[in-house]
Amino acid sequence: MAKPKILLVDDTRLVLELEKSFLKLSHVEVLTAMNGVEALALIRKDPPDLIFMDMNMPEMDGLACCSELKADPFLSSIPVIMLTTAGREGDRERAMQAGCDDFLTKPIDRREFLEKARSYTDAVDRRDLRVPCQFPAIFVLGGSPVGAQVLDVGDGGVFLASHEPVRLDTVLRLALYLPEGNPQLRELTGRIAWLNEDGKRVNPTLPPGFGVEFQDLEEGTRSALKHLVDSEIEKR
Repeated sequence: MAKPKILLVDDTRLVLELEKSFLKLSHVEVLTAMNGVEALALIRKDPPDLIFMDMNMPEMDGLACCSELKADPFLSSIPVIMLTTAGREGDRERAMQAGCDDFLTKPIDRREFLEKARSYTDAVDRRDLRVPCQFPAIFVLGGSPVGAQVLDVGDGGVFLASHEPVRLDTVLRLALYLPEGNPQLRELTGRIAWLNEDGKRVNPTLPPGFGVEFQDLEEGTRSALKHLVDSEIEKR
């Protein structure tokens, strides 16, 4: 059975690479284009099952591309999720007038991106790629620092081994010493996404602790995490 195709359209390569990384675990074929002209050529040649389209691009922007796509009776049923800029009044209204099916706000949140994609195709996997590891971490709880051990890591989150009682959806400040060539203290923020409690283990292969989903990663930290995950995968 052929994989569903998802087309990513953005004039910034960094954004395209970020979106592609979100779909790393999904059973989909990813296509990319850097403006509306390229996108329309790809769509007419090999129609995708879903499109993520940036609104502001050179040559042909997302609004013009979406309007032309939706005016074509053979292509109009392809869902288009338009990427709009946070805080820019009128973007969503213009996108809706162009015929888009949904919206996503930049900067892109991984979880929201995958939730949107999953609502159009169940081939999208919302998990993030994790690799086993072991290095120390500190998180701040109630104003006090607490030591923990990282036992798996991905570019979207970590699992922290800890007996400290915590609550789901709590937002934590974390400090990690990633095992890089020249280790640096990486400070970031994350949300407690799941609990592995004593007597109630979601994952019996892991000790008591909790999973943290990163939020608003600084680009240097994101790159360091991606490099760490990729390096661990290559060793296997």
